[in-house]
Formats: sequence, structure tokens, C-alpha cells
Amino acid sequence: GVPATIDFFELAPENWIGMGGRSARTLRAFSERFPFVCHGLSLSLGGPAPLDEALLRAIRRFMADHGSPLYTEHLAWSAAADGHLYDLLPIPCTAEAVHWVARRIRQAQDILGQRIGVENASYYVAPPGAELGEAEFIRAIVEEADCLLHLDVNNIYVNSRNFGFDPRQFLQELPLERTGYIHVAGHDVAADGLRIDTHGAPVLDPVWALLDLAYRRAGPAPTCLERDFNFPSLTDLGAEVDRIARIQAPFAAAAARAAA
Repeated sequence: GVPATIDFFELAPENWIGMGGRSARTLRAFSERFPFVCHGLSLSLGGPAPLDEALLRAIRRFMADHGSPLYTEHLAWSAAADGHLYDLLPIPCTAEAVHWVARRIRQAQDILGQRIGVENASYYVAPPGAELGEAEFIRAIVEEADCLLHLDVNNIYVNSRNFGFDPRQFLQELPLERTGYIHVAGHDVAADGLRIDTHGAPVLDPVWALLDLAYRRAGPAPTCLERDFNFPSLTDLGAEVDRIARIQAPFAAAAARAAA
């Protein structure tokens, strides 16, 4: 059974578009019962290669077929002229990159017929030549593209530990008023102390604290627990989903009162 606090699921549309047979029937059975958010992996919004318009059109059809209300992607690049790199690589924080990425987001939104969310990504090398701070860079893109922010609090924490900045300050510098969707996840720590965004471990307390701060500043946006491998029992996963619901509850109640 599905724990009562699970309101929706997330999938990568690239893994399901064109799927037939039993897998397609199973997905249909779930998408008729629960909303699904589409979270892309390969659009390469910051990349040099032309935007994959055929993929976007296929995603639009897939979202319509399954009633998916939202599509998000990473503020990163993952493809060049010779194909996909299968890594999410950081974008240089320059004014030129702001215009380049914002134009591609607007193009994607035109094809999909709706706003998309763009996610602050984890990274392990800071590209040279930065003209803007990362939070300022993200804000500039989101505002120029007129898109949503997909806020990942674990990515903020991982980057803050790897690059030595204050995660709470960074969070509050983001365009939180445009938050449409949130990720929370666990990560691993290498022997040398490097934090690696694996989605393969329980969420840490400082990441839960960032999630609480996000709700205080951005409101109770829909929030997905990411777990990609090393799966624990459904009971343990359900407990983490329950914790999201408990942290979110007072902010959701306040938002409901304000809207009444």
C-alpha cells in the first residue's frame, strides 16, 4: 500500500516516453490514481547544443496523456554536439549565460505551453569567470525567463559544505517568491569529506532544518523526497515522507487561513 501522506510521485519522462507493454500499463494504473510530476534529466538547459524540441514535444504529449501538472529541469548542462554526457555540469555564472539559458527556458515553455521549474543543481567544480554570485545568477535567469524555481534544499547544503558558504543565507538570496516545487534528499560523504549528492541515504538534520526555513520563506510548495537507490523499507521511507508533512503542516494551515 501507499502511505497516506504520499500525495504525488515524480518520474523522469525520458525513462518512460515510448515505453510499452506491462511497464506502460503499470504506470497508467498509478497515474490514474496519483498526480505525477515530470522531472527531466537530459534537456541540457545550459548547454551549447540546440534545444531538443522533439523531446519537448514528446514530453508535452506524455504529460497530457498522464495528467502531469508540472515539468522541471536542472540549471545545468549535460549535452554537446557529439551527444549526452550523462552528468549534470555547472553553468558559468555570467551575464551571457543568463541570457542564453533564459532564452532556452522560454523556448521550452513555448513548446510545452506552460511554465517550467528550474532546479538549483549540485556541482563539484565552480566554473571560472563568474560575474555573479550563484544565487544572483539563478534569480536573474528565473526572472528573465519568467519561470518557476524548483528549490532543492539538499543541493544547497551539499554545495555549502563543499564550497564553504552559509546555506541559510544562500537560500534566502534565491527568488523564493517563484518557488513552485521542492526537493529534499540524502547524500553521501566521501573519505576526504566531499559531499556527494547521491539520493541514496536518509535526509540529514541540517537539510531538514533548511526545508523548514524554505517553508517559512517560500510557503508550503509541493515537496518530493528523492531516493534513487539503497532503498530502505517502505516504513522507513514513509517516515521521511511523514516528516515532510509534519514540517509543512503549520505553513500549509497558515496559507489556507490567508486564502480564506
